[in-house]
Amino acid sequence: MSERSNIRDVAALAGVAVKTVSRVLNGHPYVSTETKARVDAAMKELDFRPSVAARILSGAKSNQVALIYDNHSPYYMFQIQTGCWEVCKQHGIRLLAQPVDVADPLVGEQIRGLVTETHVDGIILSSPVTDCDPVLRALEAMDIPFVRISPGTNHALTSSVFMDDAQAADDMTTHLINHGHRRIGFIKGHPNHMASNDRLAGYFRALDRAGIAFEAALVAEGEFDFESGARAAAEFLDMADRPTAIFASNDDMAAGVLAVAHDRNIDLPSELSVAGFDDTTLARTVWPPLTTIHQPMAELAQTAAEILIAGGDINHRRLPHQLIERASVAPPARKKP
Repeated sequence: MSERSNIRDVAALAGVAVKTVSRVLNGHPYVSTETKARVDAAMKELDFRPSVAARILSGAKSNQVALIYDNHSPYYMFQIQTGCWEVCKQHGIRLLAQPVDVADPLVGEQIRGLVTETHVDGIILSSPVTDCDPVLRALEAMDIPFVRISPGTNHALTSSVFMDDAQAADDMTTHLINHGHRRIGFIKGHPNHMASNDRLAGYFRALDRAGIAFEAALVAEGEFDFESGARAAAEFLDMADRPTAIFASNDDMAAGVLAVAHDRNIDLPSELSVAGFDDTTLARTVWPPLTTIHQPMAELAQTAAEILIAGGDINHRRLPHQLIERASVAPPARKKP
């Protein structure tokens, strides 16, 4: 065997990813018969045999995992970090939390550097990093275990935990419709997050089912932060025929809506209903307290950490959401004759 022949040589000759070769070597069940045959043929041609030293090194553990994130909501990230930390603590594993910018063209190289420098045993990806192609390709090439929280693409790629964002937004929009609202403003989430499109789709679906015509003017761009929620609220409330309800696709933006409404002396919720999404601590501390979708953020993170630490086969788990009713939603006031 050539001293330079290694697992990457086998992958190149077989025309598969390094991770696929690793799965064949470890008897992974999710490898097709054809792929296994190609890998076996490549190993035979290269006279490749995993060395004892390589096996020992591959079994070495740093007892560290990394949470990689790029999220504008501190309330959301607090829950995600807390959920991961609780599970890691139970297993005596150190959690490293690393922010990145998914728009940075060097983000893939940054992840490679993190893994190389820290020797972490695995990675947990939070949205929107969970759908960042350079990051996914870097982790695949390095053959390191990772679990994705709320992925919007390539669900079969690796283990993941998620909730049904579209159905949750459908539920909230339907809740507002059932209260008598017909003009419902919707504030989209950050464009880098796949969940933003899913929540918008749920809003569309609920309107269509109720026979309410979609109005493009009633959908505003947002970025999952207070400021973008306030900007969208100002746009809606400047309309001659303003909406009677505003559904923001996270609590931070909903708080921005409340602030603008208070500043304009709009009575809440009799003159304007406001709904959020996530059920962060912010939803319970603003006035009036927000009707919102409870996203099981801590539970999603805990489940992701448990799957990562357990190892084994690819695992997908969907967790339930819940509509939380508080004081920010009421039937619309009747217009004066």
